[in-house]
Amino acid sequence: MARNAELTRQRLLAAAADEFATLGIAGTKVERIANEAQCNKAMIYTYFGSKEDLFNAVFVVEVADRIRAVSFDPADLPDYAGRLFDCFDTNPNTVRLYNWYNLERPGGPALASIGLANENKLGRLEQAQADGVVADHYSPIEMMTLLRSIAATWATLSHSSLGPYAPHERDRRRFCVVDAVQRLIRTG
Repeated sequence: MARNAELTRQRLLAAAADEFATLGIAGTKVERIANEAQCNKAMIYTYFGSKEDLFNAVFVVEVADRIRAVSFDPADLPDYAGRLFDCFDTNPNTVRLYNWYNLERPGGPALASIGLANENKLGRLEQAQADGVVADHYSPIEMMTLLRSIAATWATLSHSSLGPYAPHERDRRRFCVVDAVQRLIRTG
């Protein structure tokens, strides 16, 4: 049976996504990833170089690509926040990996593809504020941070604290996100 390098690489990425989302970089064991992907541990180093580089690859596929795929329109930030909510709600690993990235690499190197996407969004948001389309009571980075935080609120809510009291209906949770952003960007 011939080996398929791309299939092996995809199996490794899928297994690593679950492992990293659950345990973070420090808690992840390459042996478990290799076992789950049904391949030799050496293949991880062959395809990705290191556990950290594997995390970067997973992060780009599972987080950056998903977030970049959510179209950004500074003229309709409530809808953008709603679509981010949809992304986080249907892809729980996205939020988990994003949180692990921030926890384990607070001052670490930014991934170039993410930096470019963020620069683009911030520039468009800054222009929308200059044009008077978006309220300017927050800087673009403050606004973007608040938007992402609001959109991820339900996905990051601890089930041991307020989780049991959260609205069970997905539509209500999404409504809260969109409504909060509408109120956030309101001028006057």
